[in-house]
Amino acid sequence: MFELLIIGGGKMGEALLGGLLRAGWASPERLGLVERLPSRAQELRRLFPGVTVLAEVAAAAAVVVAVKPNDVPAASAALAALGDGAPRRVLSIAAGVTLATLESGFAAEVAVVRAMPNTPALVGKGAAAIAAGSSAGPDDLAWAESILAAVGTVVIVTEAQLDAVTGLSGSGPAYVFLVAEALIEAGVLCGLARPVAQELAVATLLGSATLLAASERSAADLRADVTSPGGTTAAGLRVLEQRGVRAAFLDAVAAATARSAELGRS
Repeated sequence: MFELLIIGGGKMGEALLGGLLRAGWASPERLGLVERLPSRAQELRRLFPGVTVLAEVAAAAAVVVAVKPNDVPAASAALAALGDGAPRRVLSIAAGVTLATLESGFAAEVAVVRAMPNTPALVGKGAAAIAAGSSAGPDDLAWAESILAAVGTVVIVTEAQLDAVTGLSGSGPAYVFLVAEALIEAGVLCGLARPVAQELAVATLLGSATLLAASERSAADLRADVTSPGGTTAAGLRVLEQRGVRAAFLDAVAAATARSAELGRS
């Protein structure tokens, strides 16, 4: 019996497995991965020697469900059919699949935790939120947190807040990439070679985020530090405020949150 079985060998499944191995969460032979596509399964065996890559689910103490939402019912049914080999803990990162839906596929005593991670988990810098199901206690949340902490930051929320998490951090990388695109294009417009503009834009975003994470001061305070009265930054910020950039971000997160709630209901 595996200590943990990850169902789904996509990019997020790969990222979680890699993070768990790097963190020493468990030895390779205690971890399993389910991937039905033969070519992808072979690639994963090459990437993670010692980890068993299977075409179908197998007995495990706990599982991570990392499949597409439409594939969750089939995965749940296959796990439930294992009988005594069915998991006692389930962590789902399937977008939009509610705890009620997840729990309906398992016995009442199975602890189910739902998570919303984001794509920076692929480089170990993810942001994830977890919410406990009706049978999940503090130990189960700590277990789920230990898995996702291998690839980034984890916070605990209620399920009702997961839609807002989706709107902010789930969709957030796309907002940041859009800002990066715009900064690069602006640098080119103002006379920089594209490779130079890209290097400067990426380094600026990375450095600023690192400074914010390391500082005890707020984003507003750090912004004020850069903004000298009558200076270049003040001129640039005035244009952004005039164009409603702040309001646009507020509306974008609200729209993504509303769409997440709509998808969950459907």
